[in-house]
Amino acid sequence: MPPTHEVTNQVPPHHGYDAAADPALLEALAREGAGWAAPELHRLGVLAGSEQAAEWGRLANENEPVLHTHDRYGHRVDEVEFHPYWHRLMDTAVSHGLHAAPWTQPEPGAHVARAAKFIVWSQVEAGHTCPVSMTYAAVPALRAAPALAEWLEPLLASRTYDFGLRRPDTKRGLIAGMSMTEKQGGSDVRANTTTAVPAGDGTYRLTGHKWFTSAPMSDVFLTLAQAPGGLSCFLLPRVLPDGTRNRLHLQRLKDKLGNRSNASSEIEYDDAFGWLVGEEGRGVATIIEMVNMTRLDCVLGGASGMRLGLVRAVHHATHRRAFGKALIDQPLMRNVLADLALESEAATAVAMRLAGASDRVARGNADEELLRRLGLAVTKYWVCKRAPAHAAEALECFGGNGYVEDSGMPRLYREAPLSSIWEGSGNVAALDALRAMARRPETVEAFFAEVGLAAGADRHLDAAVAGLHKQLADPAEAEYRARQLTETMALALQASLLVRHAPAAVADAFCASRLGGEHGGAYGTLPTGVDTGAVLERAVTPAV
Repeated sequence: MPPTHEVTNQVPPHHGYDAAADPALLEALAREGAGWAAPELHRLGVLAGSEQAAEWGRLANENEPVLHTHDRYGHRVDEVEFHPYWHRLMDTAVSHGLHAAPWTQPEPGAHVARAAKFIVWSQVEAGHTCPVSMTYAAVPALRAAPALAEWLEPLLASRTYDFGLRRPDTKRGLIAGMSMTEKQGGSDVRANTTTAVPAGDGTYRLTGHKWFTSAPMSDVFLTLAQAPGGLSCFLLPRVLPDGTRNRLHLQRLKDKLGNRSNASSEIEYDDAFGWLVGEEGRGVATIIEMVNMTRLDCVLGGASGMRLGLVRAVHHATHRRAFGKALIDQPLMRNVLADLALESEAATAVAMRLAGASDRVARGNADEELLRRLGLAVTKYWVCKRAPAHAAEALECFGGNGYVEDSGMPRLYREAPLSSIWEGSGNVAALDALRAMARRPETVEAFFAEVGLAAGADRHLDAAVAGLHKQLADPAEAEYRARQLTETMALALQASLLVRHAPAAVADAFCASRLGGEHGGAYGTLPTGVDTGAVLERAVTPAV
């Protein structure tokens, strides 16, 4: 072989590790009451870090879903065909309970365990977690219709993935979707123009067009429509109780930036059959719990992507040499990697804290509901907003190699903006935080009680909390300032968790850089004196 074809100084594939071997994640798992789930989490982590699972994710993305509106004879079928590895990914997620399984588990911490598994398994392929997330989120909303919940909840919580359009009561497990946004309204769901007319037998017939409906091969959908009593929530099955297809017509699949393995569609309701969920006119109130759960998953997804970008960047820097030594031994690269690690740790800590709050809310804890309400809004804004910049910097650690599809980094980068858009983009999330504080001032008390648990431990955090008290006492131009206020609240919440629970090297560097002004506008601008070795030690993924 000619010497120009010799391959040297290239990084080996990042396979054969336990994706659950994340100290921040494991510590939070135990702290939030789900340490009992660690053995299963590690089994899932070994699979997530395997070459086999990487191939499932890669090929599911490279072989995108295909819409078939009609069969060969001209009959309307409205089906989406997926690559077989999509179904492998879905089967793994469902069998490990990443969907609705926690709602039927008696163990305290079941939702925390599910959150940790979501973070780990999402690193393989983020697109398939969309239907998984919607199934998880559908259950609390569906409980507003007790008869429907009694029938469908066991099937939604089943750990059997049973793909295909058939009558719900003939399947071993169901997947749920949601369909709210329309062309003219987007996030303004009250601008909804879909109509729902009572059929006289307790059911409704819906007519309208939905602009974004992900996972259209789901078995049932929660949707919003204008009933005689106002905007209301409905459950629509893809297949009717008599075995015929409901009149949900798939118009086209969206050609998206990322999330390519997942089918997102436009749907037309043509006199479609639906059941009312909750009361007429209470559609937003009914479906809001579903939104809360999917917002939690946006945060989990952001934390997952950050962890993946971090461990890949550390792996690359460990094996790649430049200017006479390994990249990871170059001082400036250590600054960049440590900065990425701080962001990842903070995202994981707050995501798992909110998963713990959600678990306790599901078991009737009213105080945790107050923290979750405001904490989810501010955290969804900030963690999801940070994810694209984090992915871009992690990609840049690879140099030109990171810009090439083979590295897997472009897919991570394309996926990163989605969580900040889904379930309310940045402005919507920031304004929702203001709305929560205005309508329920007790959420502010719950927030300060939580961050106050770290009072006196770090001067930068104490100063930030004092500043927040002053900002919240001044309502002038609150909407104009909503992003800045929400960002500071999110950082204070993250910092308080790290101060209480993370190693001092992590907490001190985070507070100094994020709250103390000792940081620039880009990653890799940490102040001098940071113990990068202690920070980066937690980002290493040893082989299994």
